[in-house]
Amino acid sequence: MPAVLPPCPEPEESLTEPEPELLQLGPTGDEPCLRADAARNRARLLDAAARLIAEHGAAGVTMEAVASAANVGKGTVFRRFGDRTGLLTALLDHSERNFQAAFLSGPPPLGPGAEPVERLRAFGVAMLRRAVDELDLQLAAEPGPDRRYSVPPRRVHHSHLVLLLRQALPDADVELLAHTLMGYLNPVLVHHLTRQCGMSAGRLEAGWSELVDLVTGGVPSAAPVRAAR
Repeated sequence: MPAVLPPCPEPEESLTEPEPELLQLGPTGDEPCLRADAARNRARLLDAAARLIAEHGAAGVTMEAVASAANVGKGTVFRRFGDRTGLLTALLDHSERNFQAAFLSGPPPLGPGAEPVERLRAFGVAMLRRAVDELDLQLAAEPGPDRRYSVPPRRVHHSHLVLLLRQALPDADVELLAHTLMGYLNPVLVHHLTRQCGMSAGRLEAGWSELVDLVTGGVPSAAPVRAAR
């Protein structure tokens, strides 16, 4: 992820604190005031790249392949993103913006309006589905140990979990609990469990809901587990 990002807001003590604001990812001044047609073209290119990753993995994303999938000239892709690294970075930023918008202001249970335990369950399931869909891309962008816990998107995710845990468990050490829950959602672990251990995505989602229920003392969810792949 690009390094120049606004700081993540720290959670307040009040249970009625507002959600953190949506982070503006990407370099400062990135994509200022795009014309409507340019914005549509950029979104179409990113959607094409996302489809290629879902079908062929990150290795299948080349500038030529994206141009063909989006039915545009290769030069259009180079002018918009510069090179393959710029394209993959933009794709991650686009995905992260959409995900943050969903849990900060989207419909419940992922967004505001549901009980905190329901939102915790929905957050983890959404994170796991995103990790499975974008696994190669997320692994390629996984920061080293010195930055893993300080990159802005992870800090936003952690702060969001702290907020929900504080609402559900006001007397608990929610900072540590949030880190524990985040560990379950790490793309490296998802890779190990799904690709090396052969676990289904449905099993991981059911395990997340069970973990949330054990941590919060919530009523176990009745969501069915998908059949193993």
